[in-house]
Amino acid sequence: MTSPDLAALRPRLPSPLQESADERFTRHGLRLLLKRDDLIHPELIGNKWRKLAPNLRAASGRTVLTFGGAYSNHLRATAAAGRLLGLPTVGVVRGQELADSPLNPSLARCAADGMRLHFVDRSTYRRKTEPETLAGILRAADAEGAYVVPEGGSNAHAVRACRALGEELRGRADVVAVACGTGGTLAGLAAGLGPGQRALGVPVLKGGFLGADVRALQMEAFGGPRGDWRLDERFHFGGYARTAPELDAFAADFEERHGVRVERLYVAKLLYGLVALAEEGAFPRGATLAAVVTGSPFPA
Repeated sequence: MTSPDLAALRPRLPSPLQESADERFTRHGLRLLLKRDDLIHPELIGNKWRKLAPNLRAASGRTVLTFGGAYSNHLRATAAAGRLLGLPTVGVVRGQELADSPLNPSLARCAADGMRLHFVDRSTYRRKTEPETLAGILRAADAEGAYVVPEGGSNAHAVRACRALGEELRGRADVVAVACGTGGTLAGLAAGLGPGQRALGVPVLKGGFLGADVRALQMEAFGGPRGDWRLDERFHFGGYARTAPELDAFAADFEERHGVRVERLYVAKLLYGLVALAEEGAFPRGATLAAVVTGSPFPA
């Protein structure tokens, strides 16, 4: 088996870094930059490219099996990669009850891109990393021998690849902020930043568990902690896939101000959190902030 030719997809790397004049920051003496990872590739958007690309190389042409919920951007990106590169893909979807319902637009797009969907009950899904449970899932999905990518794409391959994101931002900002789901992007980003820079993660899930996950990912990828990073867990708006009218209004206003499409489940929460922190005086006057735009709304 041979590795797919990812260069043929012509990713835009390094991704652009754009100045965004915004009085909510400038009145506090702050400068805001947007790291436009959403422009890396139109279908493998943002940090999905950074995390998937090394795993697709490691798969070496084998079937790629991965995990996600009913609206998972990670499943969408993996399915698109399969179509673009000619790789078979299997998506293990949380929620056996979904198997007997019409596919929502997100899962329908996965199926249209050739992904074979396999639904499992929520109890099994929670235990998916246990070797015996995973082996059972692979058998049931007729995918024994598949290359397994974890939920969200965060593993050592992905974390080491995300180190390049930090390296692209060395010397460009004092604080680099990113929305976090499974923590892989933050773990790699922090490792790639230079001295005096720090990374800020804004979790989009509630639970308080992400710090331990980031530390574990850095241990797996680098053998120990790397970089200066912290989390602010106040801006999840109730948890994953949860939004609120206030957040939607904020995102629409940001789009109007800056002409940047704002993905609601991750990027909107990040930007909302940065505005709130600026108002709180969390950053010293004269600081430059870079917000990583990890994705944009997927086309329907």
